[in-house]
Amino acid sequence: MATLTVWKFDNPTAADDTVRTLEMLAKQELINLHDAATVSWPTDRKKPKTRQLRNMAGIGAMGGMFWGMLFGLIFFVPFLGAAVGAAAGALGGALTDVGIDDDFIKAVRDQVTPGTSALFLLSSGAVADKVQPAIAEHNPHLIQSNLTAEQEKALREMLGE
Repeated sequence: MATLTVWKFDNPTAADDTVRTLEMLAKQELINLHDAATVSWPTDRKKPKTRQLRNMAGIGAMGGMFWGMLFGLIFFVPFLGAAVGAAAGALGGALTDVGIDDDFIKAVRDQVTPGTSALFLLSSGAVADKVQPAIAEHNPHLIQSNLTAEQEKALREMLGE
């Protein structure tokens, strides 16, 4: 089963740095990367920059439409007019089927701010004792996951949160 996790970093380049680490670990067959996207928000920008990792393919890949809709709801809809916001709200209802609800959107919006970055990761098969120390070097903060409460607690403890 694939896990969707959202990680926040306290600088605008750390999410992309973490992706490079994960790609290296994937080549060593220590994690399966199904899909991912990053958000980078330099302090001098009004809006964040988003990027989907298009070189990742496989069953369960989210696709550009999914990432575009999700990032639009999180970061750009508050700046748009009411009519566009209402249309996005109707589209956003479909995301609740995959565990993305208003609380998820609010948590990400509140935590990913200028001067930070985030990694949205769909993965499976992680060799925990190899992957977690490599990710921990980038000082991530877990915002959201579809793990059980017990699994999420263990992950947070391993990363020192």
